[in-house]
Amino acid sequence: MLEKRKTEVYALGQHIAMSAHKARRVIDQIRGRSYEETLMILELMPYRACFPIFKLVYSAAANASYNLGSNEANLIISKAEVNEGTTVKKFKPRARGRSYPIKRPTCHITIVVKDMSLPEYVEKNFLQWSKKPKKFKPRARGRSYPIKRPTCHITIVVKDMSLPEYVEKNFLQWSKKPKWKNKYTDVTYHDMYSNGGVWDKK
Repeated sequence: MLEKRKTEVYALGQHIAMSAHKARRVIDQIRGRSYEETLMILELMPYRACFPIFKLVYSAAANASYNLGSNEANLIISKAEVNEGTTVKKFKPRARGRSYPIKRPTCHITIVVKDMSLPEYVEKNFLQWSKKPKKFKPRARGRSYPIKRPTCHITIVVKDMSLPEYVEKNFLQWSKKPKWKNKYTDVTYHDMYSNGGVWDKK
């Protein structure tokens, strides 16, 4: 049975104080390039967006080496995207007690690196795959429904046909050791007067 192997690792940077348009002009230059070439390009480009993107690329490579055991020479930037984030709204005081709004845009940057040396599909044992069934199934609105999978217990009994089914037992041997003797133990009574528990008033 073939199973798709995880070969991609991502790093996500949220609420970066920069417009998405200024970050995209840097992201478009590194998409599809190798890891070492990407770091070289980001160090030489004269844009302010290069520094947070450089940190994200470095973090994605560290995640790949930790989670997948990848070598940095085999990594490429498979996916790089920029999305608009929340807008920070402020007010600037102006003349005659008025205030003008200030809107500072933010963006979310996602960097995905892929290890080219790892195979995309690997063969998996069916018995290992069947040991870990999914317990919950995700549904709409963040809800989850339990998955009930029936199980069964199999018992195999092996019988030796060479042994006799019934054995003769000596009644005298069995009667010498009654079972009630094993159930009771000797009880020792302690005299409280001899142990000094009660003092002599004289």
